[in-house]
Amino acid sequence: MLPLKNDTFIRALLKQPVDRTPVWMMRQAGRYLPEYRQIREQAGSFLNLCTNPELACEVTLQPLRRFNFDAAILFSDILTIPDAMGLGLYFTEGEGPKFKKPVCNAADVEQLPIPDPCVALRYVVDAVSLIRKNLQGSVPLIGFSGSPWTLATYMVEGGSSKSFQKVKGLMYEQPAVMHLMLDKLAQAVAAYLNAQIEAGAQAVMLFDTWGGMLSSEDYVEFSLYYAKQVRALLKTEVDGQRIPTILFTKGGGLWLETMADAGYDALGLDWQTDIHHARARVGHKVALQGNMDPVSLYARPEIIIEKVKTVLDKYGSGSGHVFNLGHGILPDINPDHVKAMVDAVHQYSPTYHHD
Repeated sequence: MLPLKNDTFIRALLKQPVDRTPVWMMRQAGRYLPEYRQIREQAGSFLNLCTNPELACEVTLQPLRRFNFDAAILFSDILTIPDAMGLGLYFTEGEGPKFKKPVCNAADVEQLPIPDPCVALRYVVDAVSLIRKNLQGSVPLIGFSGSPWTLATYMVEGGSSKSFQKVKGLMYEQPAVMHLMLDKLAQAVAAYLNAQIEAGAQAVMLFDTWGGMLSSEDYVEFSLYYAKQVRALLKTEVDGQRIPTILFTKGGGLWLETMADAGYDALGLDWQTDIHHARARVGHKVALQGNMDPVSLYARPEIIIEKVKTVLDKYGSGSGHVFNLGHGILPDINPDHVKAMVDAVHQYSPTYHHD
């Protein structure tokens, strides 16, 4: 494999010195790009796009042709694991993901297999190696998975939810069943991420989208505990190169100190968390990723530039910051506004990296 021409992202995650703050964006390969919409139409459905390594590779590379991002992220969906467990993932227009066979009881949990990623999720592994090859060492490739807790919420609810009453009901009424499910998911997620690392992912991220829906004690027991299990099972060195790890709990700003002890190299921050206070709270334990409000990208470019400066200024001097949004980019954002953000990060961040 070719050495990295731009390793700023990797170095920042490992809190090594950099000459500027690296930037990438959650959902950077997606619907805000007209070229993505074109490929999505060609694929016929979102799932077809995810399961076709060539098309997944193409949409992963699209944003890098337009913008000067410091990392690529695999184009896939967080629900690939539950689908590989046989739950029958499908998407309905305007309603998001659904499962034909949601998990309803202890018997369902006991029957859940732990899929072999090189068989049941071969299309993802193939996409990772294809993307890595096509990047030709230009920037690092990020692999990812949903967290055990977040995957469990979709599997029990049968799709998206506002109240999470089914999954929380199972958690409160039958905690042993919930723990069995989460334990299986932790093993599946770790195997999946390790397969991505072996195929060429140079950093991995765990998306805990729904951890913030839990109370503090439930978060520690049912979400963070299994994020730690995943981390403990990861192979984080390949050919002498460290593979940095990122944990992102949306709504997790309350628990940063506890999260910083989970063994990950970096924590993702949503936009509701003050990055200055976050840095003071975690000290030198972890790098931080984030955390501009995704909605601010609707604003005029000159306002976006000011917002970028605010985030950079709040983080302050020194390494350990990866610039990102506090959640994924929204589908109808003007691509020119993304360019304004990326260029502003590269223009204004060097002053924070002089010794």
